[in-house]
Amino acid sequence: MRERLTALGRRGADGWKSFTPGQKAVTVVAVLALAIGGYFFATWAGKPTMAPLFSNLAAADASAIVDRLNAEGVTYSITDGGGTIMVPSDQVYALRISMSGAGLPAEGDAGYALLDKQGVMTSEFMQQVTYRRALEGELGKTIRSIDGVNAATVHLAIPQKDVFTDEQQPPTASVLVDTGTKPLSGDKVTSIIHLVSSSVEGMEPNAVTVVGANGKVLSSSGDSGGATGADGAAGLTGAYEQRLNTALQHMLDTVVGPGHSVVNVTADLDFDNTETKTQRYVADPAVPPLSESKKSEQYTGGNGTPVGGVLGPDNIQVPNGTGAGGDGQYQQTTETRNNAVGMVTETRKSAPGAVKKLAVAVIVDSSKARIDEAQLQQLVSSAVGLDATRGDQIAVSSMAFDTSTAEAEQNAQAEATKQQQAEVRQQYVQMGAIVLALLILLIVAALRQRKKRKAEKLKLTEEQNAALEEMQAAIEAARAKLALEGGGGPGGAPALEGGGAPGDEFDRDGRFRDLTTMVEKQPDEVAQLLRGWLADRRG
Repeated sequence: MRERLTALGRRGADGWKSFTPGQKAVTVVAVLALAIGGYFFATWAGKPTMAPLFSNLAAADASAIVDRLNAEGVTYSITDGGGTIMVPSDQVYALRISMSGAGLPAEGDAGYALLDKQGVMTSEFMQQVTYRRALEGELGKTIRSIDGVNAATVHLAIPQKDVFTDEQQPPTASVLVDTGTKPLSGDKVTSIIHLVSSSVEGMEPNAVTVVGANGKVLSSSGDSGGATGADGAAGLTGAYEQRLNTALQHMLDTVVGPGHSVVNVTADLDFDNTETKTQRYVADPAVPPLSESKKSEQYTGGNGTPVGGVLGPDNIQVPNGTGAGGDGQYQQTTETRNNAVGMVTETRKSAPGAVKKLAVAVIVDSSKARIDEAQLQQLVSSAVGLDATRGDQIAVSSMAFDTSTAEAEQNAQAEATKQQQAEVRQQYVQMGAIVLALLILLIVAALRQRKKRKAEKLKLTEEQNAALEEMQAAIEAARAKLALEGGGGPGGAPALEGGGAPGDEFDRDGRFRDLTTMVEKQPDEVAQLLRGWLADRRG
């Protein structure tokens, strides 16, 4: 075994010596590249996949968790300024259970667990403060469970209850949310508002303020919709306009083809919160009256001349009064009914976002398509729901488009793409050439080494070469002699007789025995040498 290793080392050294300086440099660079790549691959393969154990930790909690991980010998890393602890992914759940059993994390939002720490001697003020902290912690945990919210902090302002209900101040709340680089949608802001307002007694949704981690107000106190305000109104208006633009553009592309039309919609939305109350009084004829009164008067007089009389307006005697030939009759009836009257009170609150006015502008490329403007105007008006009584406007025009800029940009983009593809191809060609050169160098080195090994195997001493040459001369002489005598083998080729051994001619010096010994020890080398002689002779 030792001799084989020594021979292998000797062959490697000889092969290295046979390399040219360029081949040696390339081989060294290739070996170094393989070694460095193997080191980085082994480092990457041996490094465990990390996953967050806890995020948004307080400093005290992070310190306690790190101490426990060090005590257990667990590999970890700290990110986000110490707020997140990363551990191997296959140990996350086991470590969370272990940390929970140890009461970690403890300094964060403990929620209702704070109420378990109250003693008998706790004052009423501390009870209220602890309850508020517990409620804030639970709300923060609940908001963090919403998709897209990385961290949340809730602050509640709950006034003390007043004896007089009219003087009771309503509670308010403020929520700070961290969503990273992705903005929080209006629906999720509304969800947070209603979640907090429904969790606190007596709190209205418009008493909740939501602020992003970047300082942007997502919903201020007094907004019931959750996404109103200057930024919210602009965002909703832009989204509404974009939706109409996309729908109209898709319709126009189907009619006149892509890139042959332009549409722009401008919307004026009403974000005012209005409330309307209406009272109506209704009576049901089928219901009997609450009270009813009837008054009747009747007078009857005799014939004859009246002694006196009652004068009416303008000194006219009362009709049917007594006089000559009168009968003196008078009758009057009065009836009063108090019916039951119902009152209907109707309150309507209009949601913000109603459309006040729309303006639509459509331009079609006249050089690419011919349209009926009146028909297209009617089609667009029906698509967006224009209302002339509301003051909506629409304008449809047909004119030639200036496509020079678009064509220039398209050509520039095509050139850039072509240049990029050429660079990629060039890189591939360079890499292929380098790999091919390395392969050629390795093949050439291997062939040289193989040739050198064969030469070493065929290397004979001077005496052996002389003996072989003498043997070849004897064989040639014997063949010539047989040819003169007319003998030959098959095909006319001269053949040696089995009885005439060549040893009779040069065995006197012992060379025949030397050649026999050499053939026994190096049969492959001697056979290859003889084949070379035969090939030269045939050539």
